[in-house]
Amino acid sequence: MDVLIVDSLEPEVLQWLGSRYAVRSAPELARDPRSFRHALYDVRAVVIPPSVSVDAAALHQAPQLRMVGRLGGGIENIDLAACAAVDVEVVRPASACATAEAEFMIGAVLQMLRRVPVVSADGQLVGRELGSCTVGIVGMVAAAKPLADLLHGFGARVVGYDPSLHASDALWGRWAVAPVGLRELIAQCDAVCVLMTYFARYQGLIGERYLMQCKSDQVLVSLTQASVFDEVALAAALSGGRMAAAWLDSVEPGTLGPGRPLHQIDTLQVTPRVASTTRESRLRAAWALARRIDEVLSQPPVRPEFRSTAPDEPLDLEAGSAPA
Repeated sequence: MDVLIVDSLEPEVLQWLGSRYAVRSAPELARDPRSFRHALYDVRAVVIPPSVSVDAAALHQAPQLRMVGRLGGGIENIDLAACAAVDVEVVRPASACATAEAEFMIGAVLQMLRRVPVVSADGQLVGRELGSCTVGIVGMVAAAKPLADLLHGFGARVVGYDPSLHASDALWGRWAVAPVGLRELIAQCDAVCVLMTYFARYQGLIGERYLMQCKSDQVLVSLTQASVFDEVALAAALSGGRMAAAWLDSVEPGTLGPGRPLHQIDTLQVTPRVASTTRESRLRAAWALARRIDEVLSQPPVRPEFRSTAPDEPLDLEAGSAPA
């Protein structure tokens, strides 16, 4: 079997792949982890939904696997280190979802600015306009460019922060985003948009030392894992009234459960990873994945080079190869 599709792909994409490779479409495997792992034995590429995990144990049962693909959302269900260790490429066509994610961000910010009123100078409860805001983008990922373009169209001032991008990088100028530190961004922005790709080292990154300094009546929307926030600090900023509202599009199971800091905070809205899921983005992502599968599988696998040795030639067994 060349390709295993556990997610749902558009019929025309499946037909195109099926004309080139042996393809099995089996979305039912998403509900049966044991059968999914058994099905990986002779698979060279697999496309999975967010509910299916690919970890070291799964990879151990997939000796021919060369690529794991995701249509949208994050890749938290894929062990990147384990895949890298066995040369399995992980593909998530982020650019295909960029427009959808940017539009979602704009819609979320607009809703919070109007739906959660603030007190005006004359004591009235009023909404706010995006065009008068300073907006901070955390994470210069693919969606940051269309998001910045849309924000400029409203007349907003746009600043940004990315822990992996130096302030002198030319990308800031190309995308018309002013680079600032994270503390400065949170302290001066009326709205904060968190897009950064999540890694374990970022757990709790946005915590008390930043959130307790946030601008009064700030709104925040995040597409990255909720683990990037310190739950206690975010709950304190929201329940204390300093932050007007927050919208998280990705939370781990149990985050909002009884006894957790974010439980029943009425100024917090949560959605189940809907930002990247549009008809158009899924079609773009499906074609991008299909083309990358074709590129990967059409190339012969890279295998270690061995040379023959004479019967009496000594071998350096500790090094794992014959001496030159």
